[in-house]
Formats: sequence, structure tokens, C-alpha cells
Amino acid sequence: MAPSRRRSYPIYSNGSKLRSDTSAQRRRVPRESCGLWCGHRQDMSSGSVVTLNPTSSSLHPAMPTLPPAIDPIALALPPAFTARVAPPGADAFREALTLADREGSDAAGTLLLVGRVGILDVAVILAPDEPLASARRVFLAAMTALADAVGSHGPPEMPLTFAWPDTLVFDGARLGGGRLGWPEGCAEDAVPDWLVFSAMLILSKTEAGDPGLTPNSTALDEEGFPAEIRDPLVESFARNLVHTFSVWSEDGFSGIAARYLAHLPTPAGLKVRIDPVGDIILGDAERWPLAPLLLEPAWLDPHTGTVRL
Repeated sequence: MAPSRRRSYPIYSNGSKLRSDTSAQRRRVPRESCGLWCGHRQDMSSGSVVTLNPTSSSLHPAMPTLPPAIDPIALALPPAFTARVAPPGADAFREALTLADREGSDAAGTLLLVGRVGILDVAVILAPDEPLASARRVFLAAMTALADAVGSHGPPEMPLTFAWPDTLVFDGARLGGGRLGWPEGCAEDAVPDWLVFSAMLILSKTEAGDPGLTPNSTALDEEGFPAEIRDPLVESFARNLVHTFSVWSEDGFSGIAARYLAHLPTPAGLKVRIDPVGDIILGDAERWPLAPLLLEPAWLDPHTGTVRL
């Protein structure tokens, strides 16, 4: 670990504030003010693109059926991010873990995309500035940013909720979820060099057959979202993530906690809060832990490597 690190999420050095998901009003964030990474990267002064080498040993063979190619150059990302695209058949979470493990905090700010048939698969590498135990709260912040991104493009009357802690539910059906990774062997009281947040959403279940056979899940195309929603969702997620970290920096985590809890169904009549390590506390006694549940995402199908149908 480097002897010193630039202040990163949730601290912003100059307190600059971004609007949430308003394309026409986006403004550039100075490199030193954005809380997505620490260290200096020449290619991050503006949103830029790197395509992963398809011969890299960390990438998997392409799937027989290829989705439409992702055009990262067309993505309107905040300057905090560098987009990287891996070939179809890869897994954004695993690729981001490999990259972060290899490059450490220098990889922070990388937003990695994978083309999958009917699936949005994205991961972002972050550089925390607090011990792992409390830094895991970034997962709740990122899930909130993901929900805000989906909500900004969908029908306003449809409920968008969380199933604790990692599943995104749209109108009562599973849409996708998020994951969090951290360095192996990192102690709870140590500041990790990096964290990886990734998300998968079902764009379409066309190749899964009759939707009536998979009633517990839904897809964005079934819910009235535009057909070409992949890129706008990635852009919205990136903007909302920066905005969420800005809120965390300026107002503390309580505002983020309130936004997450607004999407989380909990028993009526109980006071609910999120404690300093990200656990849900209901009333005076009941606790819903965060850390152990992040080890095996509830929404992830281990056989397909994508969202459970």
C-alpha cells in the first residue's frame, strides 16, 4: 500500500457538487476533486476509452452468439472514468478484480463493460479512504446510484425496490443486482487499495423463451424501456455514482442511507437505520448484516454467471 493516498471517496477535496443524471447540466470535475480514485492517471483528465487486449490471458473465449458491439467512444461519461471494453464471454466483475489486483489504486476510476446478450454487465474500480469494515458502505451508495439510473429512464409509476442487500427489484420481479469485491486477505481495520462494484441488469429475456416460464424475473424491454437502453443506463449510472459520492462527501453517509432505505421494504412500525459498517438495524435488537451477504450474491445464477431467471 502506498505510504500516502489522495483523498478519495467519500471525501472530495474541494466539495464540488454534480447534479444527478442531468445530461445538459453536467460539468467537468477536476481530477483532484473526484472521489473515485487515488493516484495520477494521464488518461483520466477526461472520460476516455481503453479496449482490453483480446489475447489477454484474463479474458474468456467469446460466446457463440455475439450481442451488438458496445461503442465506448460514444459513451458520455464523467471525466472521472476511463472506459474499458472486454470481449463477449468475459465477466465485468472478474475482469475488474484482475485489473485492480494487477494495477492497484492506479486502476481506480476504470469503468469496465462487457457485451452480453440481453444483459447489461458493468464494473467500476474505486479507491477507498477508510477501513474495509466501513468502506463496504460504498456498495449501498452504488446500489442507490444504480436504482436512480434505472428509475430515471423507466415508467415513474413502477416501484423500484431492493431485496436486502444486493438485488434490484422492478415492479415485484428481479431485474438484476450488484456485487462488491475487495483485496483478498485485507483486514477489516485496514484501508484496502481498491474496491470493485459491479452490476448486472436483464435487458431482454428474448433468448430465454416464454417470459411466463420465468415469472420471478423481468427485463427492461418488458417494462417499457427503450430498446437501445444499454449506453444511456451506463452513462446515467456513472453520473449518479459521482453525484452520490459528492453527497456523501458534503453531507455524510446519512443522506445516502436515507436514499437506500427509501427503496428497501422493511417491517412497519420499526425504526430502521444503517450502522457504520453497513448493517441494517431494525428497532433495538434485530440486525441484517451486510458483509457476509456480499460473498454470495442472491441474484446471481452460478450456472449461467448472469441474473437468475
